[in-house]
Amino acid sequence: MSSSARPSAFLLRIPLAALFLLAGTLPVRCAQAKQQAPPGPQQLFEQGELALKTGHLDHAERSFRALLAIDPQVAGAYANLGVIDMRRKHFPQALEMLEKAEHLAPQIAGIRLNIGLAHYRQGNYQAAISPFASVVRDAPDSAQARYLLGLCYFFTEQYAEATTTLEPLWPQQSDQLNYLYVMGIAAGKAHHPELEQRALGRLLETGQNSPEFHLLMGKAHLGREEYDEAIRELGLAAKADSKLPYVHFELGLAYVKKQDFDRARSEFLADIAIEPDLAYDYDQIGLINYLQQQDQEAVNNLRKALVLDPHLASSHFNLARAYHRQGNAAKALTEIEAAEQLDSNSYSIHYVKGQVLRSLGRTDEAQAEMRTYTRMANNSREKRHRELEAGPAPNPEVAVEPK
Repeated sequence: MSSSARPSAFLLRIPLAALFLLAGTLPVRCAQAKQQAPPGPQQLFEQGELALKTGHLDHAERSFRALLAIDPQVAGAYANLGVIDMRRKHFPQALEMLEKAEHLAPQIAGIRLNIGLAHYRQGNYQAAISPFASVVRDAPDSAQARYLLGLCYFFTEQYAEATTTLEPLWPQQSDQLNYLYVMGIAAGKAHHPELEQRALGRLLETGQNSPEFHLLMGKAHLGREEYDEAIRELGLAAKADSKLPYVHFELGLAYVKKQDFDRARSEFLADIAIEPDLAYDYDQIGLINYLQQQDQEAVNNLRKALVLDPHLASSHFNLARAYHRQGNAAKALTEIEAAEQLDSNSYSIHYVKGQVLRSLGRTDEAQAEMRTYTRMANNSREKRHRELEAGPAPNPEVAVEPK
């Protein structure tokens, strides 16, 4: 008998109960062997990448952290930990990891792209501009970075920059309704009438009377304060597809502008039934509650909005006003300071903060806030004051990231 045949013959003579005993001891021996020869850095990195690709985030995190315990200078480990945090929607932690990766490997554009995405997914479009712009500079053919950069310029009302950034994408994107909408609006506000007409004409041609087309046209009317026309277009979209995401949200905004609060609330509730995680719906319902002096309902809905999106300045602002009217100046101060951190250019915030400080007996600080409010209001170059009580001007329909 050959030596290779002996184990089989030996096992045949072992009682069945003993086989189970042997089977139970073998993994222990393997585990002991692994402890004696732990995986090296390359193996840990490969294990982490495979786990990340297959969606096993906890396993991936353990592998990358084990790698960093061996070598804390591996940029890829920090970058992948940042990606894991982004998938978990832990954006502050993601930024911490990605910035460590960038410090170690500033030449890698993909790390900066993910830093931009971490800001973008929090709605912090101004902060996302710099990393996206650096990617476009180093990799001008990156359509994803260019599109996201153009959207950031658009959302921060830098329309000339949005137009310049987005126009080179026309050959690839001119059959996409969201792109054509953004391109047309940005070009119009940047005083490029030919490009505006080309984009909007292409939008009409491509939209073909679809619900999505009517949604975007309604949104365009809403932006021009043409509320009846907006309601008509949005109504056509809702009639064609009552479950179209965001159509009820935009209808709600239009009804808020017309101070038809009952119909607005109904539309926001209809949108929640379709998109339960959209913070803006709760934000707007909270605003309606506040305007109708339903302060506790306002607090409840604004709190829901902030659970979904802690970066909504309007929710902090209106929550401060609701708390102040309830007589809780301490909570009001916390919320108005949170709003100020998120939107330092709003003089409405300084006005409310002054009122709250006066209620707390902090007279000197209150007077300083009122002086700031007066100076900022007088220096405003806008034709109309941008009051936070009117709600945000979100763009959830067009903020979808390009594939």
